[in-house]
Amino acid sequence: MTTTATVTRVPLIFSGHFPINKSGRASQSTVYFLGSSSSTSSAGRSLFSFSPTTTKRLRRAGFAVLASNSMAPSIVLVTGAGGRTGSVVYKKLKERSEQYVARGLVRTEESKEKIGGAEDVFVGDIRESESIFPAIQGIDSLIILTSGVPKMKPGFDPSKGRPEFYFEDGAFPEQVDWIGQKNQIDAAKAAGVKQIVLVGSMGGTDLNHPLNSLGGGNILVWKRKAEQYLADSGVPYTIIRAGGLQDKEGGVRELIVGKDDELLKTETRTIARADVAEVCIQALQYEEAQFKAFDLASKPEGTGTATNDFKSLFSQVTARF
Repeated sequence: MTTTATVTRVPLIFSGHFPINKSGRASQSTVYFLGSSSSTSSAGRSLFSFSPTTTKRLRRAGFAVLASNSMAPSIVLVTGAGGRTGSVVYKKLKERSEQYVARGLVRTEESKEKIGGAEDVFVGDIRESESIFPAIQGIDSLIILTSGVPKMKPGFDPSKGRPEFYFEDGAFPEQVDWIGQKNQIDAAKAAGVKQIVLVGSMGGTDLNHPLNSLGGGNILVWKRKAEQYLADSGVPYTIIRAGGLQDKEGGVRELIVGKDDELLKTETRTIARADVAEVCIQALQYEEAQFKAFDLASKPEGTGTATNDFKSLFSQVTARF
């Protein structure tokens, strides 16, 4: 018995991008074919590879060749996704499913359940490289929001002065903010990510900053060391040193960028977590945000104009570290 198939010639739509190699030339392009094939991508599209010359011929033949980011969502991993700021970033990415495939990395199953317990949330220990590999494999970008967290010693009596803090064993800033972040950067670089966004804190230029004294952890010192390591890694990066974080509505204030803790000398030293989260995501969309480091704060609500032009915001930044 012979099966006859009828083939109709129709326009095909491809999507692809041309990575630039070290010689400055376009390398082979990954192109998605919207049809059926035995080999498909994670986005559900058939995967083919064409050289730039072949792609040009396709264009001349009348085929529409579209940029990959217009078709295939970018896979973004948020580490520290169970934290107060990381969970906001993760949620925002999930809400923009046409642009992004969100992944989260948390430290415990409990944290995973707090943010919904989805299969795209991985449980791992950033202090152990092997533990985070599954979450990082296949991602396009990494947003680092992990941080050591000091805890208040029990039995604090306000009448006897300021509270004392401590870090749990194994969770000192050297282990979390330095070794843990270094592990993430190394793993992401090995996986070939296109960009790493790292959220730190203002105050790192001052060794005597009060945050360094909490629990004897020198947390800003170790954060700064991780930032320098990222800047030296060769991976496109954006380092955001946020001011005092507030649990307030985002998108209603004018954002301000600075450098070298200059903003700490002004009255604009705070920012909403939601605004930090938005800047993290916007940094993935603009070349103007790459290979840059900046302090971030906002004007009080009701003063200035709410920021919505992020390309312009990033263009104001000139510091690489």
